[in-house]
Amino acid sequence: MDTKEILKKVRKIEIKTKRLSDHIFSGEYHSSFKGRGMTFSEVRQYQFGDDIRSIDWNVTARYHEPFIKVFEEERELTMVLMVDVSGSEYFGTTEQFKRETITEISATLAFSAIQNNDKVGLLLFSDDIELFIPPKKGKTHVLRIIRELIEFQPKSKKTNIAQALRYLSNVMKKKAIVFILSDFIDDDYDNALKIVARKHDVTGIRLYDRYEKELPSLGMVPMIDAESGKTVLVNTSSKKVRNSYKANYLKMVDQFENTFKRSGAGVINTRIDESYVKKLLGYFKRKGA
Repeated sequence: MDTKEILKKVRKIEIKTKRLSDHIFSGEYHSSFKGRGMTFSEVRQYQFGDDIRSIDWNVTARYHEPFIKVFEEERELTMVLMVDVSGSEYFGTTEQFKRETITEISATLAFSAIQNNDKVGLLLFSDDIELFIPPKKGKTHVLRIIRELIEFQPKSKKTNIAQALRYLSNVMKKKAIVFILSDFIDDDYDNALKIVARKHDVTGIRLYDRYEKELPSLGMVPMIDAESGKTVLVNTSSKKVRNSYKANYLKMVDQFENTFKRSGAGVINTRIDESYVKKLLGYFKRKGA
């Protein structure tokens, strides 16, 4: 993909996702995530009903009448987008791949964050750390993140969520809002997730295709494992094969949801041909309630 085509794609995603974040998500995002605490704002004269614990005794003594300290929530936050770029993200049987939907969701979240003057960072991972962009503010920074999501070519096709979580723990010392975007075709990441979720506000966004859930009956079909590259012939006409396929899929989904919920992290499941807008908006509303 040449530079002109990349910039055209970046612009297209910017127009679509910025509109969503401006009109839909910015208010919901703001109310869903709390700041790091309360910070001093001003001193004003005491009014009937004010908490006497807020009285500023130094100012009160100086002016011979009671004054109180006013605090407000410290709103500046840091968001980190942890994005799975392994081989399975290049799967899709509808209009686009999982990777393309992940890019759109990431851009929407990033624009929502900068609407609130928050920092945004990006961590791309496979079974290794492919790229880390430290959190910064501003539209130019978000456009760089979108460009990387579009054009980045990972070195590996495999997945290791636990390793990515351990890396995040090492580089992010202060509390952050963390969105993990993946199909979560992996296991053994529960301990690493618990550690990260103790410090950070974590949400797992699982992207999936309809045919990952249910195998259609199409006879003998050659299937390629996107992460290992191996090809196997699968008899999709066999009900036993289809039932086994579905059972494995449901087991994986159950593991993802239970692992996140046990860690106190949030969960969003969205199919790539569904509206992720409704899923995100519903999640933000529930979180902010």
